[in-house]
Amino acid sequence: MSTHNFDNLSSTVRVPYGLLIQRGNFPTVNGWEASGYNPDVGTNFETVYDGSNIYTYPAGAVAMTVTSAAGATDNGVEVIIIGLDANYDVLIESVTLAGLGTATTNGEFLRINRAYVNNGQESTANITIANGGTTYAIITLPYMTTQMAIYTVPRNKKAYLVYASVSLEKSKEVIAKFMSRKPGGIFVTGGIVGTTGSYSREWVIPPVFGEKTDVEIRAKAGATTSISASMQFILEDD
Repeated sequence: MSTHNFDNLSSTVRVPYGLLIQRGNFPTVNGWEASGYNPDVGTNFETVYDGSNIYTYPAGAVAMTVTSAAGATDNGVEVIIIGLDANYDVLIESVTLAGLGTATTNGEFLRINRAYVNNGQESTANITIANGGTTYAIITLPYMTTQMAIYTVPRNKKAYLVYASVSLEKSKEVIAKFMSRKPGGIFVTGGIVGTTGSYSREWVIPPVFGEKTDVEIRAKAGATTSISASMQFILEDD
């Protein structure tokens, strides 16, 4: 019986480029998906993430405290934080919950792009990742991961936006906008969508975002509804 794999496929077989990226066929290229969910979007614009407001970014790199609303009940739950340090380099830390709050110790975070529960022990309540009373990420029960349509491009990378989507739970009038901010700048709207259901787009000519750029999706509705949104990027060494 012959054995087949992606390395010996006939040249006539078309393999999705995303699969080739994930396999590491292109050493200077990788992918990232930022998926968000906001359960209570109202009549004012809110970032599509676990909070119900416009997301607040840290003004500088800070240590984070990871806390479960269940307190000591969730002792032993492991949380992985993926973010950027003061230089916008990727910083990943594992935090095991203990007591009323556990601080990060391996570095200070300027941005958080994702966090998730990593081991076999599920949390029993929401987990917040915060500093000085400001929450920068929430792992909402029962998802075991953050829901953030937010991304900051690491240093020495450029990001191509290849796909984005917005969907809502109820048939409401919703306006969503794609926004980005260069370092030291302000958020600028790159596109606005009005919908009463769902919307998605794949770019033939993708927008390109340089290093240290903040990117997010915001939305508002004619009446309160839950909204999800997603962005997919191809990252290339710059």
